[in-house]
Amino acid sequence: MAKSSYRFVPALAALVLIAVAGVLLASCSKKSYLLTSPDTNNSPSISNLKATPAELQAAMRSQEAHTAALLRMPGVVGTAITADGAGRPAIMILTESAMSSRLPSSIDGYAVIENVTGKIVALKGAGGGGSSHTAKQTPPIQLGTSGGNVNDIANGFCCSGTLGSLVHIGSTQYILSNSHVFAGDVVSGGNGRVTQIGDDVNQPGLVDNNCSSANTNIVADVSSLSTLYPPASTPNVDCAIAQVRTGMVSTTGAILEVGTLSASTVAASVGQAVKKSGRTTGLTRSSISGLNATVSVGYEDECGGTSFTKTFTGQILVKNRRSGFLNSGDSGSLMVEDVATNPRAVGLLFAGSSTIAVANPIGDVLSHLGAAMVGN
Repeated sequence: MAKSSYRFVPALAALVLIAVAGVLLASCSKKSYLLTSPDTNNSPSISNLKATPAELQAAMRSQEAHTAALLRMPGVVGTAITADGAGRPAIMILTESAMSSRLPSSIDGYAVIENVTGKIVALKGAGGGGSSHTAKQTPPIQLGTSGGNVNDIANGFCCSGTLGSLVHIGSTQYILSNSHVFAGDVVSGGNGRVTQIGDDVNQPGLVDNNCSSANTNIVADVSSLSTLYPPASTPNVDCAIAQVRTGMVSTTGAILEVGTLSASTVAASVGQAVKKSGRTTGLTRSSISGLNATVSVGYEDECGGTSFTKTFTGQILVKNRRSGFLNSGDSGSLMVEDVATNPRAVGLLFAGSSTIAVANPIGDVLSHLGAAMVGN
């Protein structure tokens, strides 16, 4: 989902919340508030996918073989593997509006299940408020909180997302979030600069401090650049890290309302119960509805900038009825298994609509960064 943004109007000394125009799927980040999808969730009600690894791989091969043709159909925004009513593998087709009469009833013998998601966009921050997820903390801070690049302001807008979790590379600790939260400014455009290694990361983010970094905590320094913008785009991750400043972040990696994590991770499965802690919606719970998703995601090349689209494969889909699990400003939140103590990371949330949320598999994220989770 998109990161949040506010427009700053100096003459009125006011901040105005606006909506970012997203194309298909967009990363959850600081600027945009998404209300383009219907309020009903057409995802199937499922518990566990009943399939052997070989059967699941066969279903994925069929899905992938037909995805390009399906995405050429006007109104189709993605595909995924899900389960039918009996728990057998099925092919989910994500659409902007109901179009079942134009979709096949089955593909290669697999049932087709339509999920009317609407457009899916990046969810940088939106809203504001005084909850523990947006308020300034006393260092060392916990994560799952408002934050972002202090220079993410352009074109009359400021943008922020979620400082998701703590990872380490060797003995050095980093905050993990989305690329579009830490390094989303990829053109000089509206502010005459682009994201640079070493940019300050603050808590709370600009959108929760009147578009100013004054009197916020400077907690980390940007350590990786965009994985999104061509030609340096990385195929299937929207992730970035920022090196922690000494004493500014809890070295345990504690996340608000979640606590400490396991150092281990776990692969996603259909029906799996998950939770996340993020800037806008705080602690929320849901379940995984699709695997191996191919989705087209809308981004902006800077805060309030020009739109571009990136297609991801191999993604995780999560039920998000009425944006109750993930909303604007929750970009960068870590999705973990829904257990009480030391949950394992499942994915890094970055995009969605008011019916569906999208996450990078955590294994892909850590592999790209050469990092590991901080946990027990």
